[in-house]
Amino acid sequence: MEVLESGEGQIYFQDPDEVRAWMRDHKDRGFFDKTITEKEAVEKFVDDGDYISYDLSSMVRGPISLEREIVRQKKKDLWLSAKFTFLDTTLLVGGGCVSKIDIGFAGIGKVLIDAIRNEEVHVIDWSNGTLAARHLAGAMGVPFIPVRGLLGSDTFKTSGAKKVTCPFSGKPVALVPAINPDVAIIHVNECDKYGNARIYGPSITPVETALASKKVIITTEKLIDPEEIRTNPGLTTIPYFAVNAVCHVPWGAHPGTVPGFYAYDTEHLNEFFKIKDKDEMKAYLDKFVYGTKDNADYIELVGGEARMQELVENETIKEGYHYGG
Repeated sequence: MEVLESGEGQIYFQDPDEVRAWMRDHKDRGFFDKTITEKEAVEKFVDDGDYISYDLSSMVRGPISLEREIVRQKKKDLWLSAKFTFLDTTLLVGGGCVSKIDIGFAGIGKVLIDAIRNEEVHVIDWSNGTLAARHLAGAMGVPFIPVRGLLGSDTFKTSGAKKVTCPFSGKPVALVPAINPDVAIIHVNECDKYGNARIYGPSITPVETALASKKVIITTEKLIDPEEIRTNPGLTTIPYFAVNAVCHVPWGAHPGTVPGFYAYDTEHLNEFFKIKDKDEMKAYLDKFVYGTKDNADYIELVGGEARMQELVENETIKEGYHYGG
């Protein structure tokens, strides 16, 4: 297969056979109680220098409580797969946890944008679609996957993709390398103690991300009985054998939304996105991250049960859902 052109971006890539061998030797796919605290999960499964991936972002069902815990424990030199970059990536960068970002979309967050412009973090350009495709390749156990979108954009030049001649059509096609993250952090609506997780509403690649990753930490709004999973197994999005840890974290996506459960906390989001420099970010972290011991403590600080119930009432998608954290 002839390589016509290569992007200049740095690539995170592991040989699929090496990933498979690691999974075989180190990942316990057993059926056992995996419930632990977020503090325990980060201590046990997140190491400095890890490649971290998440399904959505802090705006919708993001694993923001787990990201606060990562900052709280001062993890360093992380490489993020950021299909979307909003509060979560800004928070992790502001907390000094990140050195590289595979980026699909850079949203609001002045601290993040300044860090990129000042080259305090190294950014590799992709797109939301190609990052999703890379996780699919990782889940499939193949070294790369063909895509077409990058060839119509200058993003190709700063990505790590390769332009080749398709052996079937003879036309140019882009190949993107598989991603097999060290850790996936995924927030879900419901999960049992074994790791069978249900997701309602928007998602990107929750199954692909979980199956591609060496370690998977699930945070869940509701911890449900395994018998409930058995009565309707078709609702299971992520299967237990992909999961390493389950953390019961009601309101774990705050200040973002969990569709069907609670709406955005726009007041808190507005406060966060007004942060304009490192000093203001430090003040935010001192108050909402380092100044709290866990997510329950954080929720009390931002208004407690009364404020959370207001967000429940503000949620417009209520048919067939019931919050019972």
